[in-house]
Amino acid sequence: MSKEATSPKKATGLLRSSAIVGVMTMLSRVLGLARDVVVANYFGASGSADAFFVAFKIPNFLRRLFAEGAFAQAFVPVLSEYRTQKDLKSVQLLVNYVAGTLGSVLIAITVLAVVGAPMLTAVFAPGFYLGDEGKFELAAEMLRITFPYLMLISLTAFAGSVLNSYERFAIPAFTPVLLNISLICSAIFLSPLFDPPVLALAWGVMIAGVVQLVFQLPFLARIHLLPRPRWGWNDPGVRRIMTLMIPALFGVSVTQINLLLDTVLASFLQTGSVSWLYYSDRLAELPLGVFGIAIATVILPSLSRKHAESSSEHFSSTLNWAMQMVMLIGVPAAVALFVMAEPMLITLFHYGALADRDIMMAAMSLRAYACGLLAFMLIKVLATGYFSRQDTKTPVKIGIQAAILNMVFNLLLIGPFAHVGLAAATAMSAFLNAGLLLYGLIKSGVFVWSPGWGMHVVRMLVANVSMAFVLLWLMERPEYWLQAGLLTRVLDMAMLVVVGGGVYVVALCLCGLRPRHLKHS
Repeated sequence: MSKEATSPKKATGLLRSSAIVGVMTMLSRVLGLARDVVVANYFGASGSADAFFVAFKIPNFLRRLFAEGAFAQAFVPVLSEYRTQKDLKSVQLLVNYVAGTLGSVLIAITVLAVVGAPMLTAVFAPGFYLGDEGKFELAAEMLRITFPYLMLISLTAFAGSVLNSYERFAIPAFTPVLLNISLICSAIFLSPLFDPPVLALAWGVMIAGVVQLVFQLPFLARIHLLPRPRWGWNDPGVRRIMTLMIPALFGVSVTQINLLLDTVLASFLQTGSVSWLYYSDRLAELPLGVFGIAIATVILPSLSRKHAESSSEHFSSTLNWAMQMVMLIGVPAAVALFVMAEPMLITLFHYGALADRDIMMAAMSLRAYACGLLAFMLIKVLATGYFSRQDTKTPVKIGIQAAILNMVFNLLLIGPFAHVGLAAATAMSAFLNAGLLLYGLIKSGVFVWSPGWGMHVVRMLVANVSMAFVLLWLMERPEYWLQAGLLTRVLDMAMLVVVGGGVYVVALCLCGLRPRHLKHS
């Protein structure tokens, strides 16, 4: 029996693990931005681009809700408990049963969705159905191609959850790179072969799902946990996962539900609204994915084990560390996105089919999303504090309140502010969600503020004000960026990032931040 598979790996520092996941995720996000640059260049903010974003967003939303959201948060704590308290044979049996049950359910869902693609499209983009028959039919056609991605990527997320539970963080974090490579190649090489060309992107999504799943299987074999799928609906472990997962389906992904509601309502607005929200959301997703989700991914197995070992003090200290790391990255990222919205969008997307007006419209929604970025990141970390204790009901209750508030704000703001109002409503409801999650952890006694928070907030305030002042002083007006060439844009943006980041780090150091403050193990 493999020593690697049977004995817990020596605990790796959370900062180091987060850095590994962050680097891999950064590679994925950078390639994701490259993908969006290519898509913007080939398709802009056209009706066909709107149709693809809807056809891709439906399975992608369900993937985040189901696979990476509810399933991962329910499966990892149970698997961590099995790993801590049982032998490898029991862990292997649980993996087999989950793989078989999950795979069977996903196949059934995929068949139903492919058959009912027009109905799904009408539900998620009613504005297409009521106002643009051509866009509606194209979106439904592409949804039939893209929806199987849900099944493939959910099984990939299952494999990634097993690897994360065994501290193999790098491979699951790297896997999304393959999606971006597939879509870039499809846009460049396959789009001339299709009519309309945007169909190539839908097939690129399908190809990526297959490649991502196959890529992870050898690494499961290496830890002797390659699944041999078996139907196990009545297995106690599977039943526990299902019990935890059903409420988590809503609780873990309220942010994603809110973003999807933005798309539904944006389908009623002028052509381009869906694309403007997409491009601005993609930039906001960069720090969220690289740091917020990376930290949440790393601390989930750690918190689950600490809960199983009844180590409440270490549980609280881990949450404190995670929140401080999120603030350290999330606040300056939000400030930079708000201040440099137009230059960032122009540098990345203003080529080919994307017009000047598209940039200005996307910049407005990007600023609205930036205002909620810290809350989006905190939700990922704070929700983990519940799921690691196998409490999925509390985040659901909080999520319902946040979702209701989001819809109220949507209806109030969409009239006067159009797509910007939708982004602002999502940001505002995210703060309610994060605040209630934090209040619940404090009230239950599992989270206690650690010493030094006051000084941490002061450092953050000084450093971020300093950075914003320098960026505003150095940055040219949008007209300059629109007229500049590619090389000038890239060099100027690199200068702003380096100088702004340097000012931020120097200000933190002058305020007393030292490397020891970042460590936690």
